[in-house]
Amino acid sequence: MDDIAIVTVDGQLVVTNRQEFKQTILDAVEQGARLVVVDFTTSGYIDSSGLGALVSLSRRLRDAGGDLRLVGLNEDLRTLFELTRLDALFPLYATRADALAAR
Repeated sequence: MDDIAIVTVDGQLVVTNRQEFKQTILDAVEQGARLVVVDFTTSGYIDSSGLGALVSLSRRLRDAGGDLRLVGLNEDLRTLFELTRLDALFPLYATRADALAAR
């Protein structure tokens, strides 16, 4: 299970915290994580810079042979991913357990 990292987004994923968020995940990948689960259960908003961070992280993980999965998106966030067609890029799961079971 050392190849799994779970990152929780508290509040919003926006321009002011996206760099810290990205670095947390990049550090985990550098330490061997190949499955990164990003939990949005306690988050209700992502701006365009947050979406951009997720896209670049997804690419980086795929290049490393890994996967980025999103869990706990509320209805608004799920709609955002559907409208931007990013639901095709990111596997979306209801819970952490669902994301981990899909291995």
